Amino acid sequence: MSHVFHGTKSDHFRPLRDLKSRQFYKTVSALFHYKGNSVENYVGVSSYSSSLFLLEFLSTERDTHISVYLTTDLAYGTLFPELPGDPRIDVTTLNHNSVSLVWKPSPTGFKTKEYIEYCILVNEKHNYKSLCAADAAVRSVSGRRTMSSNLPVSQHIDDHQGVMHLSNRELSIIHKTNNIEVRQICIGNKNTYTVSNLTSNTQYYFDVFVVNLLTNGSAAYTGTFAKTLTEPKPKYSQLKDGKIVQINLNGKTQKSNTFQYQAMHKKVQFTFQSCKGQVRAQILKNGKTLFSESIQSLRHITLTGKILDKYVVITSTEQNTHSSVMVQASSQIHKPLFPFFPDSLKLRSFNKLRTCNSITIAWLGTQERSLYCVYKKKVQEDQVWKDMSNHDRCLGPDSRPKSEKVSCKYFHNINLQKAVTTETITGLEKGSLYLIDVYLVGSPGIMVRYHTKVVKTRKHC
Repeated sequence: MSHVFHGTKSDHFRPLRDLKSRQFYKTVSALFHYKGNSVENYVGVSSYSSSLFLLEFLSTERDTHISVYLTTDLAYGTLFPELPGDPRIDVTTLNHNSVSLVWKPSPTGFKTKEYIEYCILVNEKHNYKSLCAADAAVRSVSGRRTMSSNLPVSQHIDDHQGVMHLSNRELSIIHKTNNIEVRQICIGNKNTYTVSNLTSNTQYYFDVFVVNLLTNGSAAYTGTFAKTLTEPKPKYSQLKDGKIVQINLNGKTQKSNTFQYQAMHKKVQFTFQSCKGQVRAQILKNGKTLFSESIQSLRHITLTGKILDKYVVITSTEQNTHSSVMVQASSQIHKPLFPFFPDSLKLRSFNKLRTCNSITIAWLGTQERSLYCVYKKKVQEDQVWKDMSNHDRCLGPDSRPKSEKVSCKYFHNINLQKAVTTETITGLEKGSLYLIDVYLVGSPGIMVRYHTKVVKTRKHC
Protein backbone atom coordinates (compact mmCIF):
# COMPACT_ATOMS: atom_id res chain seq x y z
CA MET A 1 0.00 0.00 0.00
CA SER A 2 1.36 3.45 -0.86
CA HIS A 3 0.36 7.04 -0.11
CA VAL A 4 1.68 10.35 -1.48
CA PHE A 5 1.20 13.41 0.71
CA HIS A 6 1.89 17.04 -0.24
CA GLY A 7 2.50 19.98 2.05
CA THR A 8 4.05 23.49 2.20
CA LYS A 9 6.58 24.39 4.90
CA SER A 10 5.56 26.96 7.56
CA ASP A 11 8.94 28.49 8.35
CA HIS A 12 11.91 26.11 8.34
CA PHE A 13 12.85 22.53 7.52
CA ARG A 14 12.07 19.85 10.12
CA PRO A 15 13.79 16.46 10.67
CA LEU A 16 12.43 13.45 8.80
CA ARG A 17 10.92 11.92 11.95
CA ASP A 18 8.68 14.99 12.28
CA LEU A 19 7.44 15.04 8.71
CA LYS A 20 4.20 13.28 9.57
CA SER A 21 3.34 15.87 12.18
CA ARG A 22 0.90 18.15 10.33
CA GLN A 23 1.39 21.08 12.68
CA PHE A 24 4.49 22.10 10.70
CA TYR A 25 2.55 22.54 7.48
CA LYS A 26 0.09 25.16 6.46
CA THR A 27 -1.65 22.62 4.15
CA VAL A 28 -1.40 18.86 3.91
CA SER A 29 -3.34 16.75 1.39
CA ALA A 30 -3.31 13.15 0.12
CA LEU A 31 -2.61 13.18 -3.63
CA PHE A 32 -2.51 9.48 -4.53
CA HIS A 33 -3.46 6.14 -3.01
CA TYR A 34 -2.83 2.65 -4.43
CA LYS A 35 -3.11 -0.93 -3.15
CA GLY A 36 -1.91 -3.86 -5.27
CA ASN A 37 1.13 -5.70 -6.60
CA SER A 38 1.68 -4.36 -10.10
CA VAL A 39 2.87 -1.06 -11.63
CA GLU A 40 1.34 2.34 -10.96
CA ASN A 41 2.47 5.88 -11.70
CA TYR A 42 1.44 9.36 -10.66
CA VAL A 43 2.15 12.64 -12.39
CA GLY A 44 1.19 15.85 -10.62
CA VAL A 45 1.85 19.58 -10.76
CA SER A 46 2.47 21.62 -7.62
CA SER A 47 1.09 25.16 -7.37
CA TYR A 48 3.77 26.10 -4.84
CA SER A 49 7.38 26.98 -5.60
CA SER A 50 8.59 25.11 -2.55
CA SER A 51 6.90 21.78 -1.88
CA LEU A 52 7.66 18.65 0.07
CA PHE A 53 6.29 15.24 -0.98
CA LEU A 54 6.06 12.31 1.42
CA LEU A 55 5.86 8.75 0.08
CA GLU A 56 4.59 6.17 2.53
CA PHE A 57 4.74 2.40 1.82
CA LEU A 58 3.18 -0.39 3.86
CA SER A 59 3.54 -4.11 3.16
CA THR A 60 0.16 -5.75 3.74
CA GLU A 61 1.29 -9.39 3.55
CA ARG A 62 5.01 -10.08 3.96
CA ASP A 63 8.50 -8.67 3.40
CA THR A 64 8.62 -7.15 -0.04
CA HIS A 65 10.75 -5.15 -2.43
CA ILE A 66 9.69 -1.85 -4.02
CA SER A 67 11.28 0.16 -6.81
CA VAL A 68 10.49 3.87 -7.08
CA TYR A 69 11.43 6.32 -9.79
CA LEU A 70 10.97 10.02 -9.06
CA THR A 71 11.89 12.92 -11.32
CA THR A 72 11.00 16.54 -11.98
CA ASP A 73 12.59 16.43 -15.47
CA LEU A 74 10.02 15.49 -18.07
CA ALA A 75 12.24 16.40 -21.04
CA TYR A 76 12.24 12.82 -22.29
CA GLY A 77 8.46 12.64 -22.28
CA THR A 78 7.00 9.39 -20.99
CA LEU A 79 9.17 7.93 -18.22
CA PHE A 80 7.73 4.47 -18.71
CA PRO A 81 7.53 2.96 -22.19
CA GLU A 82 4.07 2.47 -23.65
CA LEU A 83 2.49 -0.90 -24.27
CA PRO A 84 0.74 -1.64 -27.57
CA GLY A 85 -3.04 -1.89 -27.73
CA ASP A 86 -2.70 -5.68 -27.61
CA PRO A 87 0.01 -6.44 -25.02
CA ARG A 88 -0.28 -10.23 -25.25
CA ILE A 89 2.67 -12.56 -25.92
CA ASP A 90 2.00 -15.18 -28.58
CA VAL A 91 3.60 -18.63 -28.74
CA THR A 92 4.35 -19.30 -32.41
CA THR A 93 6.33 -22.54 -32.21
CA LEU A 94 6.40 -25.22 -29.53
CA ASN A 95 8.90 -28.09 -29.44
CA HIS A 96 10.21 -30.49 -26.81
CA ASN A 97 13.16 -28.23 -25.98
CA SER A 98 12.28 -24.76 -27.28
CA VAL A 99 9.47 -22.20 -27.44
CA SER A 100 9.25 -19.32 -29.94
CA LEU A 101 7.59 -16.08 -28.81
CA VAL A 102 6.40 -12.94 -30.59
CA TRP A 103 4.78 -9.73 -29.32
CA LYS A 104 3.72 -6.40 -30.79
CA PRO A 105 6.38 -3.68 -30.48
CA SER A 106 6.02 -0.83 -28.03
CA PRO A 107 4.79 2.46 -29.55
CA THR A 108 7.64 4.16 -27.67
CA GLY A 109 10.05 2.19 -29.81
CA PHE A 110 8.78 3.88 -32.95
CA LYS A 111 9.98 7.24 -31.60
CA THR A 112 13.21 6.30 -29.81
CA LYS A 113 14.07 2.78 -30.94
CA GLU A 114 17.67 2.97 -29.81
CA TYR A 115 16.55 3.65 -26.21
CA ILE A 116 14.17 0.69 -25.99
CA GLU A 117 15.09 -2.84 -24.96
CA TYR A 118 13.02 -5.98 -24.43
CA CYS A 119 13.84 -8.37 -21.61
CA ILE A 120 12.35 -11.83 -21.15
CA LEU A 121 11.94 -13.76 -17.91
CA VAL A 122 11.49 -17.54 -18.02
CA ASN A 123 10.60 -19.62 -14.96
CA GLU A 124 8.57 -22.65 -13.89
CA LYS A 125 6.47 -21.02 -11.10
CA HIS A 126 4.22 -18.23 -12.38
CA ASN A 127 4.05 -14.98 -14.34
CA TYR A 128 5.14 -11.62 -12.92
CA LYS A 129 3.20 -8.37 -13.27
CA SER A 130 6.24 -6.10 -13.23
CA LEU A 131 9.97 -6.10 -13.78
CA CYS A 132 10.33 -5.12 -10.16
CA ALA A 133 8.53 -8.30 -9.06
CA ALA A 134 10.62 -10.36 -11.46
CA ASP A 135 13.82 -8.84 -10.09
CA ALA A 136 12.78 -9.72 -6.56
CA ALA A 137 12.13 -13.33 -7.61
CA VAL A 138 15.51 -13.61 -9.32
CA ARG A 139 17.21 -12.03 -6.32
CA SER A 140 15.62 -14.63 -4.04
CA VAL A 141 17.05 -17.41 -6.23
CA SER A 142 20.50 -16.04 -6.99
CA GLY A 143 21.15 -13.22 -4.53
CA ARG A 144 22.31 -11.14 -7.51
CA ARG A 145 21.52 -7.86 -9.08
CA THR A 146 19.22 -8.44 -11.98
CA MET A 147 18.22 -7.40 -15.46
CA SER A 148 16.90 -4.04 -14.34
CA SER A 149 20.35 -3.23 -12.96
CA ASN A 150 21.68 -2.61 -16.49
CA LEU A 151 24.43 -5.22 -16.32
CA PRO A 152 27.44 -4.19 -18.42
CA VAL A 153 28.29 -6.45 -21.34
CA SER A 154 31.75 -7.08 -19.88
CA GLN A 155 30.39 -8.58 -16.65
CA HIS A 156 31.35 -12.22 -16.02
CA ILE A 157 29.64 -14.73 -13.76
CA ASP A 158 31.80 -17.68 -12.79
CA ASP A 159 30.25 -19.44 -9.80
CA HIS A 160 27.74 -22.30 -9.71
CA GLN A 161 24.66 -20.13 -9.32
CA GLY A 162 24.79 -18.14 -12.52
CA VAL A 163 25.77 -18.69 -16.12
CA MET A 164 25.96 -15.75 -18.52
CA HIS A 165 25.78 -15.97 -22.31
CA LEU A 166 26.45 -12.99 -24.57
CA SER A 167 25.72 -12.73 -28.29
CA ASN A 168 25.87 -9.34 -30.02
CA ARG A 169 23.38 -7.22 -28.05
CA GLU A 170 21.80 -10.23 -26.40
CA LEU A 171 22.41 -10.83 -22.69
CA SER A 172 21.25 -14.11 -21.16
CA ILE A 173 21.67 -15.14 -17.53
CA ILE A 174 20.58 -18.45 -16.03
CA HIS A 175 20.23 -18.69 -12.25
CA LYS A 176 20.04 -22.14 -10.67
CA THR A 177 19.57 -22.89 -6.98
CA ASN A 178 17.90 -25.91 -5.34
CA ASN A 179 16.62 -27.15 -8.71
CA ILE A 180 14.94 -23.79 -9.34
CA GLU A 181 15.87 -22.17 -12.64
CA VAL A 182 15.14 -18.58 -13.63
CA ARG A 183 16.34 -17.19 -16.95
CA GLN A 184 16.78 -13.53 -17.79
CA ILE A 185 17.27 -12.64 -21.46
CA CYS A 186 17.64 -9.10 -22.81
CA ILE A 187 17.52 -9.01 -26.61
CA GLY A 188 17.71 -5.39 -27.69
CA ASN A 189 14.75 -4.06 -29.65
CA LYS A 190 13.70 -7.29 -31.40
CA ASN A 191 10.13 -8.41 -30.78
CA THR A 192 10.61 -12.12 -31.49
CA TYR A 193 12.69 -14.69 -29.65
CA THR A 194 13.14 -18.46 -29.38
CA VAL A 195 13.93 -19.75 -25.90
CA SER A 196 16.00 -22.92 -26.30
CA ASN A 197 17.58 -25.61 -24.10
CA LEU A 198 14.34 -26.18 -22.21
CA THR A 199 13.32 -29.41 -20.49
CA SER A 200 10.77 -31.54 -22.29
CA ASN A 201 7.24 -32.04 -20.92
CA THR A 202 7.64 -29.02 -18.57
CA GLN A 203 5.41 -25.96 -18.11
CA TYR A 204 7.21 -22.62 -18.39
CA TYR A 205 5.99 -19.08 -17.75
CA PHE A 206 7.17 -16.32 -20.08
CA ASP A 207 7.16 -12.59 -19.31
CA VAL A 208 8.31 -9.77 -21.60
CA PHE A 209 9.27 -6.33 -20.27
CA VAL A 210 9.95 -3.29 -22.38
CA VAL A 211 12.59 -1.06 -20.75
CA ASN A 212 13.34 2.61 -21.34
CA LEU A 213 17.15 2.64 -21.16
CA LEU A 214 17.23 6.38 -20.45
CA THR A 215 15.04 6.29 -17.37
CA ASN A 216 15.20 2.55 -16.50
CA GLY A 217 11.40 2.62 -16.43
CA SER A 218 9.69 -0.54 -17.64
CA ALA A 219 6.29 -1.92 -18.59
CA ALA A 220 5.14 -5.54 -18.53
CA TYR A 221 3.37 -7.31 -21.36
CA THR A 222 0.65 -9.79 -20.45
CA GLY A 223 2.56 -12.92 -19.52
CA THR A 224 1.91 -16.30 -21.09
CA PHE A 225 2.79 -19.90 -20.40
CA ALA A 226 3.38 -23.06 -22.43
CA LYS A 227 4.23 -26.68 -21.79
CA THR A 228 7.05 -28.13 -23.86
CA LEU A 229 6.26 -31.26 -25.81
CA THR A 230 7.32 -34.72 -24.67
CA GLU A 231 10.64 -35.59 -26.23
CA PRO A 232 10.06 -38.07 -29.03
CA LYS A 233 11.60 -41.46 -28.44
CA PRO A 234 14.34 -42.29 -30.95
CA LYS A 235 13.05 -44.53 -33.69
CA TYR A 236 15.31 -47.57 -33.69
CA SER A 237 15.14 -50.44 -36.10
CA GLN A 238 15.10 -53.72 -34.20
CA LEU A 239 18.04 -56.07 -34.66
CA LYS A 240 16.74 -59.63 -34.43
CA ASP A 241 18.78 -62.27 -32.64
CA GLY A 242 21.15 -64.04 -35.01
CA LYS A 243 20.04 -62.13 -38.10
CA ILE A 244 22.73 -60.50 -40.22
CA VAL A 245 21.92 -57.04 -41.56
CA GLN A 246 23.91 -55.14 -44.19
CA ILE A 247 23.90 -51.38 -43.74
CA ASN A 248 24.72 -48.99 -46.56
CA LEU A 249 25.75 -45.40 -45.74
CA ASN A 250 26.07 -42.94 -48.62
CA GLY A 251 28.05 -40.37 -46.60
CA LYS A 252 25.68 -37.52 -47.55
CA THR A 253 22.00 -37.93 -46.73
CA GLN A 254 22.65 -40.95 -44.52
CA LYS A 255 25.84 -40.88 -42.49
CA SER A 256 24.78 -43.20 -39.66
CA ASN A 257 22.34 -45.94 -38.79
CA THR A 258 20.97 -47.05 -35.41
CA PHE A 259 19.62 -50.42 -34.29
CA GLN A 260 18.32 -51.66 -30.96
CA TYR A 261 18.87 -55.21 -29.75
CA GLN A 262 17.30 -56.96 -26.74
CA ALA A 263 19.44 -59.69 -25.23
CA MET A 264 18.00 -63.19 -24.90
CA HIS A 265 20.80 -64.34 -22.59
CA LYS A 266 23.36 -62.72 -20.30
CA LYS A 267 26.17 -63.03 -22.84
CA VAL A 268 25.81 -61.36 -26.23
CA GLN A 269 28.17 -61.37 -29.18
CA PHE A 270 28.16 -58.52 -31.69
CA THR A 271 29.86 -59.02 -35.05
CA PHE A 272 30.82 -56.27 -37.47
CA GLN A 273 32.25 -56.84 -40.92
CA SER A 274 33.37 -53.80 -42.89
CA CYS A 275 32.35 -54.21 -46.51
CA LYS A 276 33.36 -50.89 -48.04
CA GLY A 277 34.93 -47.67 -46.83
CA GLN A 278 35.75 -46.86 -43.21
CA VAL A 279 33.01 -47.46 -40.66
CA ARG A 280 32.88 -46.72 -36.93
CA ALA A 281 30.78 -48.98 -34.73
CA GLN A 282 29.42 -48.08 -31.30
CA ILE A 283 27.51 -50.13 -28.73
CA LEU A 284 25.62 -48.36 -25.93
CA LYS A 285 23.55 -49.53 -22.97
CA ASN A 286 21.53 -47.12 -20.82
CA GLY A 287 23.27 -44.21 -22.54
CA LYS A 288 26.76 -45.48 -21.63
CA THR A 289 29.21 -46.33 -24.42
CA LEU A 290 30.49 -49.90 -24.05
CA PHE A 291 32.36 -50.11 -27.36
CA SER A 292 33.54 -47.63 -29.97
CA GLU A 293 36.00 -48.57 -32.68
CA SER A 294 36.81 -48.16 -36.35
CA ILE A 295 36.08 -51.44 -38.14
CA GLN A 296 38.72 -52.44 -40.67
CA SER A 297 37.63 -55.99 -41.51
CA LEU A 298 35.88 -58.42 -39.14
CA ARG A 299 35.35 -57.78 -35.44
CA HIS A 300 33.69 -59.84 -32.69
CA ILE A 301 32.70 -58.17 -29.38
CA THR A 302 31.32 -60.21 -26.48
CA LEU A 303 29.46 -58.39 -23.70
CA THR A 304 27.98 -59.69 -20.44
CA GLY A 305 24.87 -58.15 -18.90
CA LYS A 306 21.39 -59.20 -17.91
CA ILE A 307 18.65 -61.02 -19.77
CA LEU A 308 16.43 -58.54 -21.68
CA ASP A 309 19.09 -55.81 -21.53
CA LYS A 310 18.64 -53.34 -24.41
CA TYR A 311 21.69 -52.42 -26.48
CA VAL A 312 21.88 -49.61 -29.05
CA VAL A 313 24.16 -50.25 -32.03
CA ILE A 314 25.30 -47.25 -34.08
CA THR A 315 27.29 -47.49 -37.29
CA SER A 316 28.59 -44.36 -39.02
CA THR A 317 30.81 -43.50 -41.95
CA GLU A 318 34.13 -41.86 -41.06
CA GLN A 319 35.07 -40.17 -44.33
CA ASN A 320 31.71 -38.91 -45.71
CA THR A 321 32.02 -41.44 -48.52
CA HIS A 322 29.93 -44.48 -49.42
CA SER A 323 30.43 -47.16 -46.77
CA SER A 324 28.90 -50.53 -46.05
CA VAL A 325 29.01 -52.85 -43.04
CA MET A 326 27.40 -56.13 -41.97
CA VAL A 327 26.10 -56.38 -38.39
CA GLN A 328 24.95 -59.32 -36.32
CA ALA A 329 23.95 -59.65 -32.67
CA SER A 330 23.46 -63.07 -31.16
CA SER A 331 22.96 -64.60 -27.73
CA GLN A 332 23.79 -68.04 -29.14
CA ILE A 333 27.55 -67.61 -28.93
CA HIS A 334 28.14 -71.37 -29.29
CA LYS A 335 26.49 -71.26 -32.75
CA PRO A 336 28.08 -68.31 -34.56
CA LEU A 337 27.01 -67.70 -38.15
CA PHE A 338 30.23 -65.85 -38.92
CA PRO A 339 33.13 -68.29 -39.22
CA PHE A 340 36.02 -68.27 -36.79
CA PHE A 341 38.88 -66.37 -38.35
CA PRO A 342 42.66 -66.31 -37.76
CA ASP A 343 44.61 -63.60 -35.96
CA SER A 344 45.78 -62.18 -39.29
CA LEU A 345 43.93 -61.86 -42.58
CA LYS A 346 47.04 -60.96 -44.56
CA LEU A 347 48.16 -62.96 -47.58
CA ARG A 348 51.85 -63.65 -48.10
CA SER A 349 53.62 -64.25 -51.41
CA PHE A 350 57.00 -65.91 -51.86
CA ASN A 351 59.42 -64.00 -54.10
CA LYS A 352 61.70 -67.02 -54.59
CA LEU A 353 58.79 -69.09 -55.87
CA ARG A 354 57.60 -66.37 -58.26
CA THR A 355 58.04 -67.25 -61.99
CA CYS A 356 56.97 -65.81 -65.33
CA ASN A 357 53.66 -67.71 -65.26
CA SER A 358 53.05 -68.62 -61.60
CA ILE A 359 53.01 -67.27 -58.06
CA THR A 360 52.71 -68.95 -54.65
CA ILE A 361 50.74 -67.48 -51.74
CA ALA A 362 50.16 -68.54 -48.12
CA TRP A 363 47.63 -67.66 -45.41
CA LEU A 364 46.71 -68.57 -41.88
CA GLY A 365 43.83 -70.95 -41.18
CA THR A 366 41.99 -71.92 -37.99
CA GLN A 367 41.32 -74.99 -35.85
CA GLU A 368 37.85 -75.23 -37.42
CA ARG A 369 37.44 -77.06 -40.74
CA SER A 370 36.46 -74.41 -43.26
CA LEU A 371 36.29 -73.89 -47.00
CA TYR A 372 38.81 -71.52 -48.63
CA CYS A 373 38.42 -70.25 -52.19
CA VAL A 374 41.19 -68.50 -54.16
CA TYR A 375 40.53 -65.98 -56.97
CA LYS A 376 42.80 -63.99 -59.29
CA LYS A 377 42.25 -60.90 -61.46
CA LYS A 378 44.64 -59.38 -63.99
CA VAL A 379 44.84 -55.57 -63.80
CA GLN A 380 46.78 -52.70 -65.33
CA GLU A 381 49.14 -50.79 -63.08
CA ASP A 382 47.05 -47.61 -63.23
CA GLN A 383 43.91 -49.56 -62.23
CA VAL A 384 45.23 -51.23 -59.08
CA TRP A 385 44.17 -48.55 -56.60
CA LYS A 386 40.75 -48.07 -58.22
CA ASP A 387 39.97 -51.79 -58.16
CA MET A 388 41.09 -52.24 -54.55
CA SER A 389 39.23 -49.21 -53.20
CA ASN A 390 35.97 -49.94 -55.01
CA HIS A 391 35.48 -53.60 -54.26
CA ASP A 392 32.93 -54.70 -51.68
CA ARG A 393 34.58 -56.90 -49.06
CA CYS A 394 31.25 -58.48 -48.15
CA LEU A 395 30.60 -59.85 -51.64
CA GLY A 396 31.39 -63.54 -51.78
CA PRO A 397 32.89 -65.79 -54.45
CA ASP A 398 29.48 -65.98 -56.17
CA SER A 399 29.97 -62.38 -57.32
CA ARG A 400 33.19 -63.24 -59.18
CA PRO A 401 33.40 -64.42 -62.82
CA LYS A 402 34.17 -68.11 -63.13
CA SER A 403 37.26 -67.24 -65.16
CA GLU A 404 38.84 -65.64 -62.06
CA LYS A 405 38.41 -68.74 -59.88
CA VAL A 406 41.61 -70.65 -59.08
CA SER A 407 40.47 -73.34 -56.60
CA CYS A 408 38.51 -74.09 -53.43
CA LYS A 409 39.64 -76.43 -50.64
CA TYR A 410 38.89 -77.38 -47.05
CA PHE A 411 41.59 -76.88 -44.45
CA HIS A 412 42.16 -76.81 -40.68
CA ASN A 413 44.81 -77.72 -38.11
CA ILE A 414 44.36 -78.33 -34.38
CA ASN A 415 47.83 -76.86 -33.80
CA LEU A 416 47.49 -73.15 -34.55
CA GLN A 417 51.27 -72.88 -35.04
CA LYS A 418 50.88 -75.16 -38.08
CA ALA A 419 47.55 -73.78 -39.35
CA VAL A 420 49.15 -72.40 -42.53
CA THR A 421 48.27 -73.40 -46.07
CA THR A 422 49.62 -72.46 -49.49
CA GLU A 423 48.37 -72.27 -53.05
CA THR A 424 50.37 -72.08 -56.28
CA ILE A 425 48.55 -70.20 -59.04
CA THR A 426 49.64 -71.15 -62.54
CA GLY A 427 48.78 -70.19 -66.12
CA LEU A 428 49.59 -66.50 -65.61
CA GLU A 429 51.06 -64.06 -68.13
CA LYS A 430 54.64 -62.89 -67.70
CA GLY A 431 55.33 -59.37 -66.40
CA SER A 432 51.68 -58.91 -65.41
CA LEU A 433 49.97 -57.60 -62.27
CA TYR A 434 47.34 -59.71 -60.48
CA LEU A 435 44.99 -59.11 -57.58
CA ILE A 436 44.78 -62.25 -55.43
CA ASP A 437 41.82 -62.84 -53.08
CA VAL A 438 41.12 -65.63 -50.60
CA TYR A 439 37.62 -66.20 -49.15
CA LEU A 440 36.93 -68.06 -45.91
CA VAL A 441 33.39 -69.38 -46.40
CA GLY A 442 31.09 -70.04 -43.44
CA SER A 443 27.30 -70.47 -43.39
CA PRO A 444 25.40 -69.81 -46.63
CA GLY A 445 26.10 -66.22 -47.68
CA ILE A 446 28.49 -65.60 -44.78
CA MET A 447 32.22 -65.36 -45.46
CA VAL A 448 35.40 -63.52 -44.57
CA ARG A 449 37.59 -62.02 -47.28
CA TYR A 450 41.32 -61.86 -46.66
CA HIS A 451 43.19 -58.67 -47.53
CA THR A 452 43.76 -58.43 -51.29
CA LYS A 453 47.33 -59.09 -52.36
CA VAL A 454 48.95 -57.44 -55.41
CA VAL A 455 51.54 -59.69 -57.08
CA LYS A 456 53.50 -59.31 -60.36
CA THR A 457 54.91 -62.21 -62.36
CA ARG A 458 58.48 -62.06 -63.59
CA LYS A 459 59.29 -60.52 -66.98
CA HIS A 460 62.26 -62.74 -67.68
CA CYS A 461 62.83 -66.31 -66.62
